[in-house]
Amino acid sequence: MPCQARELSVRFGVGTSPWIVPDELWDLVEPQLPQRERRLRHPGRKPLPDRDVLCGILYVLHTGIQWEYLPKDLGFGSGKTYWRQLRDWNEAGVWQRLHEILLAELNAAAGLDWSRCGRPPRTSGAKRGQHTGPSPVDRGRAGSKHHLIRDGHGTPLAVLLTGGNRNDVTQLLPLLDAIPPVRGRVGHPRRKPDSLFADRGYDHDIYRDQVRARGIVPAIARRGTLHGTGLGTYRWVVEKRFAWLHGFRRLRIRWERRADIHEALLRLACCLITDRQLRALR
Repeated sequence: MPCQARELSVRFGVGTSPWIVPDELWDLVEPQLPQRERRLRHPGRKPLPDRDVLCGILYVLHTGIQWEYLPKDLGFGSGKTYWRQLRDWNEAGVWQRLHEILLAELNAAAGLDWSRCGRPPRTSGAKRGQHTGPSPVDRGRAGSKHHLIRDGHGTPLAVLLTGGNRNDVTQLLPLLDAIPPVRGRVGHPRRKPDSLFADRGYDHDIYRDQVRARGIVPAIARRGTLHGTGLGTYRWVVEKRFAWLHGFRRLRIRWERRADIHEALLRLACCLITDRQLRALR
């Protein structure tokens, strides 16, 4: 265990601090990280170990603290080091590959429910930056919207970030296309569920036909029909798991002006939720 993780473990205890990177998770993360270029002349200050940087990123994600206010008494350094590394890792596809690995292990353990998927959107405030727009549910204030699609157990399969003024139904097909090929079982990797559950906000026959053309049964409620069809029972699992995502305080309100930084935090949170689901089966 590196020095930073060891110091935090002594103070808080392994398993009690969510920003401590478990050995099992680090064994999956480390091979995905790009190798740093070594400069022979003018090497500059020695960079922080990657595992220590990840601990700082998780600290910000869980607590919602600003990057420049990372506590120095816990051994954290400059906040720029952490968000820049987060940006570079996201551009290198680290979180996407990690999510696919975790989904494959969860699928191998029969922990994914492909019989039905759901996609609830949620909004988060944002002052300015890319992928923001006037939110129709917050008096036209600038905001962003999180679009997720999850399996029947609530495990996130894909996530997208758009402006707060984007209609939810416009992201239905992009989310289905964003589901990665999930391995872990005998046969071809799976990329689509058997059925898709959604509420009345997605009541458009054009999208029903396009979902059906992908070999997925659309279970979308129609406007003007009575409740009690059982759709809410299935979507409750999705809504309940969505609260896990916003359990990460940094995601409740978007403070980052850069959309890629906020998107990187979203993808990392999905990896952590998937890892949590996987450890629950072990």
